[in-house]
Amino acid sequence: MAGHIQDRWYRVEAGQDGKSRKVKTERYGSGLRYRARYVGPDGTEKSKSFPDRQRRLAEAWLAQTKADMERGQYVDPKASRVTFRQYAERWLKNHGADPNTGFSMESQLRLHAFPYIGSRPLGSFQPAHIRDWVGELAAAGVTGSYARVIYSNVRSVLSAAVDDGHLPKNPCAARSVKAPVVEVKRVTPWTTERVFAVRTALPERYQATVDLGAGCGLRQGEILGITVDAIDFDTDTVHVVQQLKLSRSKAVFAPPKGGKLRDVPLPGPVADALRAHMKRFPPVDITLPWKVAGGPLVTRKLLFTGPMGGHVWRSSFNPDAWKPALAAAGVIPARKKGAEYASAREHGMHALRHFYASVLLDAGENVKALAEYLGHSDPGLTLRVYAHLMPSSQERTRKAISTAFTASKDHTIS
Repeated sequence: MAGHIQDRWYRVEAGQDGKSRKVKTERYGSGLRYRARYVGPDGTEKSKSFPDRQRRLAEAWLAQTKADMERGQYVDPKASRVTFRQYAERWLKNHGADPNTGFSMESQLRLHAFPYIGSRPLGSFQPAHIRDWVGELAAAGVTGSYARVIYSNVRSVLSAAVDDGHLPKNPCAARSVKAPVVEVKRVTPWTTERVFAVRTALPERYQATVDLGAGCGLRQGEILGITVDAIDFDTDTVHVVQQLKLSRSKAVFAPPKGGKLRDVPLPGPVADALRAHMKRFPPVDITLPWKVAGGPLVTRKLLFTGPMGGHVWRSSFNPDAWKPALAAAGVIPARKKGAEYASAREHGMHALRHFYASVLLDAGENVKALAEYLGHSDPGLTLRVYAHLMPSSQERTRKAISTAFTASKDHTIS
């Protein structure tokens, strides 16, 4: 790296005697005196100015810049002045995630990151700024898994900024920075009695949703988006190929979570319930955009529709059908007059998937197969969530050790 320190208060001239001498410039006594100049990796000249009596500081800065270049840790000062918000908004346009995921990330950053760290230049980030921001989130009541998702988004933006040369390292990677804490709760599966009590309490047109959730392990969006041709009665299989979800508050059809298509065994009682449902409530053709609001329109014949013949809105199904059924089954308290139902996050339709997993594990199904049926991309996730629902493993251990000890004693006696 070619570099030098320019003294802007003096210039060197050759005198009449041929000797060099320092002559005051028109800038003498005003402005920053020293300018450290160098040629950056892109071949252009760059500089930073320092006040009078700070030549050594300018020389130290120039030496540090040279060392950063040699180590591959150089950050262009101009790039470092780009703010977190400016970079994040640019990154969101081209980060390559599913469009709906991008919409969610944009909303989370806009609401919970930009107001705190959006105006900070990328090159100025220190671990303390991230620690303070995480504290601000907690103080604002943003905690748990939602806070962890927001934190992960910020970390991803900063990682990309490091890759693009806007800052030397990600402050989120510092050992002193801790991600928001997510309280780990053990899944407590519903009993069979509770599953069917909730089913009975639902309006008749929605009762078969319980059969698909508890009998096939489908997610709520997959249930509400299930089509006639996804149910293969000949092979006793459910083809999970789409879901009904929201994109910018608009209903759309989309692939299942993570884009993971799968086939799930269709048990006889569930097949019977679906046949009865389709006979009582004939499927309806519904036309919606594909994947994102404004996407190409597609038409699907849905099993579950609302009373007026349209698709089922999750925002109305949950408070108007699901929670009243929970209350009727004694899962949550009855609603007081003029009030809303109690929060029931742990008793959402996802509870049916937990029931499904618990039944299969208790029957001896292996975790890999269960992960495939649930649509988990990693069997390790399935194991982490449901390992405690495998009590038979403890009993197998007791029997194995007892057998070994008994055999040893018999051998000794003989």
